[in-house]
Amino acid sequence: MKQLTIGNVTLDNCYVLGPMAGVTDLPFRLLCREQGAGLLCMEMISAKGILYNNKNTESLLQIHPDEMPVSLQLFGSDPKIVSEMAKRIEERPFSILDINMGCPVPKIVRNGEGSALMKNPKLVYELVSATVKAIQKPVTVKIRKGFDDEHVNAVEIAKIIEEAGASAVAVHGRTREQYYSGKADWNIIRQVKEAVHIPVIGNGDVTSGEKAVAMQEQTGCDGVMIARGAQGNPWIFSELTAYEKTGEMPKRPDVDEIRQMMLRHARLQLQYKGDYTGIREMRKHVAWYTKGLHNAARLRDDINSVESYEELEKILTVLA
Repeated sequence: MKQLTIGNVTLDNCYVLGPMAGVTDLPFRLLCREQGAGLLCMEMISAKGILYNNKNTESLLQIHPDEMPVSLQLFGSDPKIVSEMAKRIEERPFSILDINMGCPVPKIVRNGEGSALMKNPKLVYELVSATVKAIQKPVTVKIRKGFDDEHVNAVEIAKIIEEAGASAVAVHGRTREQYYSGKADWNIIRQVKEAVHIPVIGNGDVTSGEKAVAMQEQTGCDGVMIARGAQGNPWIFSELTAYEKTGEMPKRPDVDEIRQMMLRHARLQLQYKGDYTGIREMRKHVAWYTKGLHNAARLRDDINSVESYEELEKILTVLA
């Protein structure tokens, strides 16, 4: 099994669940870990949210012993605040601290955070070096290809991140302007890999085991980050580890396995988020899990009004 070491943290394998707001919460991370993900990235957390003791931020910081190792991702643009908040939460049980420089959401970008940071190399250095100095745990950074096609600077930014003392960099092969559209440019991941000595984690368009292997072959990346490819598909991690061992891609889960996973996911949602929020947040997951299945369109109409676990269980019988 191809391992990946980030700072003083050695992962079981090189497959990483990418951070996604509203998706990579505690219940989903637990499922992906059970399926064999080597590292789980939490939803991005506002450094200012920690500073001001925001109630929602506290719930995002929850970590379960069964999901270790996890990477906690902070976003912010003030080196003092980000580094001090990293220090404030360092005793929590995450293994790696990641700084978000990839989020394309307008509100985040307008604040000079997320992918907007790629336009300011000097600030990137200050942010990373201050955080590296503030904590003992490894610091990593997630970036994009560039802000737009006129400013493709992932290589320059990755070199700055390495110089500032980070332990790894994750590269999404799209610009901020692309959001998640078009095709991810794996060539930029290869260029970053050739330019730095720290581990490089490739991200973008990995939706199957074959694509993960292809990305590693084409880019030489040390790790593969799977984000949207894991939505409704935690099995992608067990498929990858099985493929690495046997050279064959295992069969996709059947309808019954998918249904059982959805119900298990729903039970975890209710356990950690309560009945009201848990079942409502489950609606989008069910839409992802059932994509392409027989009766899926009808089921998705029904799912948008589901309000209890019992109702969900009943609705999912149509998949039999």
